[in-house]
Amino acid sequence: MVQGSCCCGAVQFQLTVQPPMMGTCHCSRCRKVGTSAIVLVRPGDVQWIKGKDQVTTYTPELPFKFIRCFCKSCGTSLGEILAEDERIAIAASALDGDIGVRNQFHEFVADKADWYEICDDAPQYDGAPT
Repeated sequence: MVQGSCCCGAVQFQLTVQPPMMGTCHCSRCRKVGTSAIVLVRPGDVQWIKGKDQVTTYTPELPFKFIRCFCKSCGTSLGEILAEDERIAIAASALDGDIGVRNQFHEFVADKADWYEICDDAPQYDGAPT
């Protein structure tokens, strides 16, 4: 199992499966909330150890639809850990240790910050992968 937590330890969870996919989103929204590197899992793959009640959400205005989750105490970005979509994005930075998967794509590269240089050979997409 892959362990995950926030910076202060108030939120702890584990993934019951190894994440099948990891990618990097370069859109300004993901960059601003600290969730650019993500793993994609199903909501049922998240098992809470403690602190689910310590997660707060930010719901954007339309046309954006993805909620953003954070630890109430320390502000660690957790991705979309409370979402109930078919697949949810969890911030790779919230996972502890080796997650067993490496970056497989870059999305919204057209919005990438000028100062950031992509240094791997993963496929790049101007928008969302098709």
